Amino acid sequence: MVGLDAGGTRTRAVLATADDGRPVGEGAAGPGNALTVPVPQLTEHLAEAVGRAVPEAVRDRVVAVAGGFAGATGAAADEPGRRNALAALTAALRRLGIDAGPPVIGSDIEAAFASAPGTPADGLALVAGTGAVAMRITGRRGTVTVDGDGWLLGDDGSGFWIGRAAVRAALRMADGRGAPTVLAETVGRELGVPGDALPGGAAAGGAVRRLSPDVVPGGAEGASGDGLHEAVPRVTGPGQSGRAEGAGGRPADPGPSGEGGRESAGSGRFGAAGASGGRSAGPEQSGAGGRSAGSGESGAAGWSAGSGESGGVGAVGGWGPAGPGESGGAGVAGARPSGSGESGAAGRPSGPGQSGGVGAVGGQGPAGPGESGPAAAAIGGVAGSPAVGRRPLPPHDDIPWSRPRREAYRRHLLPAVMAEPPIRLARLAPLVVAAARDAEDPVALAILDEAADQLTETVRALDPGPGERVVATGGLLGPDGPLTDRLETRLRALGLTLDWVPDGCRGAVALARLAHGGRT
Repeated sequence: MVGLDAGGTRTRAVLATADDGRPVGEGAAGPGNALTVPVPQLTEHLAEAVGRAVPEAVRDRVVAVAGGFAGATGAAADEPGRRNALAALTAALRRLGIDAGPPVIGSDIEAAFASAPGTPADGLALVAGTGAVAMRITGRRGTVTVDGDGWLLGDDGSGFWIGRAAVRAALRMADGRGAPTVLAETVGRELGVPGDALPGGAAAGGAVRRLSPDVVPGGAEGASGDGLHEAVPRVTGPGQSGRAEGAGGRPADPGPSGEGGRESAGSGRFGAAGASGGRSAGPEQSGAGGRSAGSGESGAAGWSAGSGESGGVGAVGGWGPAGPGESGGAGVAGARPSGSGESGAAGRPSGPGQSGGVGAVGGQGPAGPGESGPAAAAIGGVAGSPAVGRRPLPPHDDIPWSRPRREAYRRHLLPAVMAEPPIRLARLAPLVVAAARDAEDPVALAILDEAADQLTETVRALDPGPGERVVATGGLLGPDGPLTDRLETRLRALGLTLDWVPDGCRGAVALARLAHGGRT
């Protein structure tokens, strides 16, 4: 038996025994999306992958072939992706001298779902790698599809989506419209921007780190490269157990400036992202992981801000409110509601006489009287529409990045992005993961949180029932995937659990065995 998993990044083939499906050979080649890869090129990739998996001496013994293809489905015979996949795979098998009857063609999602233990026939499947798509499977065939609409129209929460958000955040920082982020440096370096045009000039990165050692304790060196985001490491951020708090919700140990309480003294300092249950910072302090910030300080991603201060973005489950006379940050998912008599967009009330920013999923993040609140990072502040009200904190005037160097940055960055196929932005996703993990960068953390929100809404659109099985695949959701913990937390609230499979090859083999059994 031969099973194929042909995705947007690569094509993988597995040779397995017919009696028990045990793998005995494998091969890989280039992308296998049946809608975006031209049929001649797709044929080459399939022939290469199958040829490496199946030694020439045993090719006449292959009795069944099945393939799961991105851009195809087994539900309709005249579907364009299915036609392309069937034509390319038939030609590739003929070239290799493999005559196993008509190959079984399905989607890569159907194959991934069949890879789960027991080869299930019904349930939900989610793919989050270079692209993103969810599907309801009935009788081993996809019956309802959500997203998977490609880089131009969808794939929300995917590796491409994360990479694009990183570039947009970098450009917004260069424009003066977005918050400072280490992504401006790492994205610029990855795309070949000269060092003297990066934030801080030749000593790029130091500018952002000097702004706030609590927010950015270290850089993301070594994060660039062409490695696929399938290998990106796990990230801890707001809404998860992080430095400020253990897994059991226990407060961190007190200390003037440690890994625990992170109560850094000094007026005007900026507080780092607040983890659940973190400690409080006193007047003129910054609370990294703090629940509240005292008078005269700025709380970036803190829980709440007091009178006369600036409130940063609220973390998942956070409050995010701001008091009178201050600037209120946007509440992210699960933020607390505000009082009555207020109005705001997306279920996010705002106080009288103020302008409220856009609320995230389930978020409130109200602002006090007479103030304006910036747009929520999880909706538009980072990856979407411009912020409203006053510009984001910390102030950009503190960044040693002159306007001419910012213009030079843009002149180099934009052509570098446009010179490649848009889907190649997925290679920037590891930079976001590194910035969130190593630097606790609030912008990077917000991008990852929004990606998890997008994937949750994709699954929710399938109208899942409590306890229904969700089989997931793709590098973003693996055992060490950067979105795994975030998504599991969100799906748990819907009564769903996530079962991960490495790819669709095992499922494709199972579908080939089922087809062979039906023919004999």
